[in-house]
Amino acid sequence: YGGMGLDFSYSMAVAEELGNVHCGAIPMAVGVQMSMATPALTRFGSDELKKEFLVPTIAGDFVACLGISEAGAGSDVASIKTTAVREGDEYVINGGKMWITSGCQADWMCLLANTSQGPPHRNKSLICLPMSLPGIHIAKKIDKLGMRASDTAQIFFEDVRVPSKNLIGEEGEGFTYQMLQFQEERLWGVACVLPALEKVVEETKAYAGQRQAFGRPLLHNQALHFRLAELATELELLRSLLSRTIDLYLEGNDVTKFASMAKLKAGRLAREVTDSCLQVWGGMGFTNEVLVSRLYR
Repeated sequence: YGGMGLDFSYSMAVAEELGNVHCGAIPMAVGVQMSMATPALTRFGSDELKKEFLVPTIAGDFVACLGISEAGAGSDVASIKTTAVREGDEYVINGGKMWITSGCQADWMCLLANTSQGPPHRNKSLICLPMSLPGIHIAKKIDKLGMRASDTAQIFFEDVRVPSKNLIGEEGEGFTYQMLQFQEERLWGVACVLPALEKVVEETKAYAGQRQAFGRPLLHNQALHFRLAELATELELLRSLLSRTIDLYLEGNDVTKFASMAKLKAGRLAREVTDSCLQVWGGMGFTNEVLVSRLYR
């Protein structure tokens, strides 16, 4: 959206619209491409790198993935072990990455690796890594409980050589570059999940109004009525928090706290709303024919 003179709220509108797709994997894949694997390159990359990697990615000719998480370092980004050692005008990369969205089909990876022995927050760099290079082994596509349409890979690097000009921005700044965009990632996740949860409450309400049990519609049971009202209220509050956080962010504020709160609440409600609504559907909720079971999964 930067090139079109649009602000971050437009990205949020896209995220929310994608949340109407009845599949979590699609908004996640688009989100990785749009607002996770490419922002550092957009902000800090050389013109040459942008031409080689960013232009075809925006055009949709390249699939990008983000190489941060490892088997022993997910949320704890500072403790990654993958190394990129400078040799002449190349980096030699060794290590591995885990939970890499779009990893099996990606054309390139925005890789975070340790480029020196320094302190953990100052020794990391981001590198544009073409996924066709020798020594890159895609170990497996991970079989998951949910997000089953999403290609999530485990990848190993064995003496992978990449030109040093593929470094994004400055050496040692990779951790900082990555942290800058985490707030946008969190908000993308919230904006994607909200419409799906609102939809499932609406569908459940409609179903409970039609389904007869003991001679009257299910919705005529007050306990059920109260529960759906509570869930609708929780979602409305989350929507307000998301709006407030976006407004503060657009004004240039640090929204780490609010974005983290919104992400926490969205994750909890994703489980609570789908679980509560599933109960209303009775045995049907256990089948794959209804949306609620898919969103629960």
